[in-house]
Amino acid sequence: MHKKLLIPGPTEVSQEILREQTHPLIGHRSKEFSQLYAGITEKLACFFELPSDCKPTVTTASGALWFDIVGRSIVKNKALVCVNGAFSERFGDAIQACGKNADFLEVEWGKVVKPDAIAEKLETGEYDTVTVCHNESSTGARSPIHEIGKLIRRNYPDVMLAVDSVSSMAGDKILPAEIGCDVIFASTQKCFALPPGLAVALVSDRAVERAKQVPNRGAYTDLVEIFKFEEKHQTPSTPNIPMFYALNKRMDLLLEETYDKVYQRHKDMAEYTQQWAKKHFEMFPEQGFESITVSCIKNTLGKSVKELNEKLGEKGFSIGNGYGKLKEETFRIGHMGEWNTAAIKQVLALIDEIWGLN
Repeated sequence: MHKKLLIPGPTEVSQEILREQTHPLIGHRSKEFSQLYAGITEKLACFFELPSDCKPTVTTASGALWFDIVGRSIVKNKALVCVNGAFSERFGDAIQACGKNADFLEVEWGKVVKPDAIAEKLETGEYDTVTVCHNESSTGARSPIHEIGKLIRRNYPDVMLAVDSVSSMAGDKILPAEIGCDVIFASTQKCFALPPGLAVALVSDRAVERAKQVPNRGAYTDLVEIFKFEEKHQTPSTPNIPMFYALNKRMDLLLEETYDKVYQRHKDMAEYTQQWAKKHFEMFPEQGFESITVSCIKNTLGKSVKELNEKLGEKGFSIGNGYGKLKEETFRIGHMGEWNTAAIKQVLALIDEIWGLN
């Protein structure tokens, strides 16, 4: 039996989307591909209301590739890495692996780095880039990127802001014009409700200009090269063409639903899940900073998530356990992609039944 995924990713993919990947292949240097890609970028720009100085790009890779692109093409000398969980830490590790200096501004897992703490560090003048994980799926914490972006743009205009929105873009409020970020990126297997294989990034013109000043940008991670090919609606190397067809269809569906309704649907799912969690357990993330795409819940009753998933699997569903050092302390429910509140209610009712919750 297929188990429908309510994990933090990958998420469930519809048959309609899967069928899009069965198109006959076309050449990646053909007019047909350029037209396909141009349509995708136009739809991305429309959905995310991109200003003229911010451009979308699609790379064949996991979203984690953008850790390296930021490390190789954006960071000139030193980055300030905001760390509040596993994936924000991984961002910093990648930057250091690219040979760049990085200081980690760390808070306890489940909390978020506040703008004031960032401002205190930026006052030193040491940093040319700040990285933030918007939606830390290891802890279910949602960073205040709008406030962070406003702070940086207002007081530190030469500092680049790079945002990991791997598990929130196309679900949460992600408008670069409102955030003031220079790079924000995501993976297709999360809120886009596509298979893994592509990364979507929204990149400011000034980020590309910054990249021109950075030596040793690598090959696949060269932001200047990526956008040189963007001018022809192509990619530097052969892309995952079947996934481009799938992304094109997904953008049609997102535009049809509208940005505001997509956000509201995710918000409604999160509110229902988190009300349920507070009734029976406790939320793990700091109050007021809970994710709207994945709920990380303290397993205060000491229930066996493994046994729960075995029984849920018999009903055709699967949720997530904790991540990393939180594996035994928490469990996670993903409510992203094409899911809706009715489906969430069904799954939570099954959990109530299996665990005997009243």
